[in-house]
Amino acid sequence: MLVLLPPSEGKAAAGRGAPLRPESLSLPGLAAARGPVLTELVELCAGDEDKAREVLGLSEGLRGEVAKNAGLRTAGTRPAGEIYTGVLYDALDLASLDPSAKRRAARSLLVFSGLWGAVRVTDRIPSYRCSMGVKLPGLGALAAYWRTPMASALPEAAGDGLVLDLRSSAYAAAWKPKGEVADRTATVRVLHSQVVDGVEKRSVVSHFNKATKGRIVRALLTGAAAPKDPAGLVEALRDLGYVVEAEPPAKAGRPWSLDVVVTEIH
Repeated sequence: MLVLLPPSEGKAAAGRGAPLRPESLSLPGLAAARGPVLTELVELCAGDEDKAREVLGLSEGLRGEVAKNAGLRTAGTRPAGEIYTGVLYDALDLASLDPSAKRRAARSLLVFSGLWGAVRVTDRIPSYRCSMGVKLPGLGALAAYWRTPMASALPEAAGDGLVLDLRSSAYAAAWKPKGEVADRTATVRVLHSQVVDGVEKRSVVSHFNKATKGRIVRALLTGAAAPKDPAGLVEALRDLGYVVEAEPPAKAGRPWSLDVVVTEIH
């Protein structure tokens, strides 16, 4: 099983580990594409600070993120699973997993990134700020930039197993599963169900959506669930107590769509 995750906007402070070694990152098929993004981002942030903030979409209060990016090559690193914070990662709580679940996380979890393309949670990276929605002056829109290298690297990473796609739309734009990989891919939407005046109403709640996805991944890892395809994932999630409504694709070569319906927000 390969689980595709979005990163978090907020990130932990740089670690005390050795500086970045780009060649050590997973998915070597993305290595050649990572270099130009890193170079342009560092140069942009080492130059005109106001221009860098505009390109990166940063408010005045996030001015310090520009200096952080300028020092990426020499900053300390820590595992990506510690760098990414926020609602989904708080719910996932990688640090508290038992050893066997941590090993499954290392094999299964892939975090998409505007800067790195995608990394595993064990890859050591510095703290940075560069979303997939950024358009760098030289390289252009990052989602479009990553599509070509992703087209070969991601199917290889997926192997012949299930792909659970939990990315947000901005990161999903960098790689869309095709062909037989899409046949074994499932996307998940979390819906909050409420009964109002005797009528059920469903809505998507962003914060809770992220938290539920984090708990789903944690449950799959700790329960040692190993679904081989979307139908198996539906069964596994139901066994874990989730209410799941599945919609198999009408045509081959398209992902399954799964709705996880919840009645409580926490």
